[in-house]
Amino acid sequence: MLKKKFFKTKDECEVTFEVNVENADQVALVSEHNGWEPIAMKQVKNGPFRTKIRLPKDGEFQFRYLVNEQSWRNDEAADAYWTNEHGSENSVISTVA
Repeated sequence: MLKKKFFKTKDECEVTFEVNVENADQVALVSEHNGWEPIAMKQVKNGPFRTKIRLPKDGEFQFRYLVNEQSWRNDEAADAYWTNEHGSENSVISTVA
């Protein structure tokens, strides 16, 4: 799930990334917005993993979820999917208002 919050006075969009993953000990958001450095997500009481970040407005950013440091997962609510250099697809979020 993706939630976007646009600000009237800032050129940013706050995005909440949320993913349900069964039997996961850890999930990280990995995105091109920060050079593909993993961002640890916090689990909400035996529920989904969640994190919030701010992205520049009017952009498109690729991302994926890294589960237990070994498997990749896309977001079903992504705005698009782009093929990556590994032959799979990355999720894409658009911050165009």
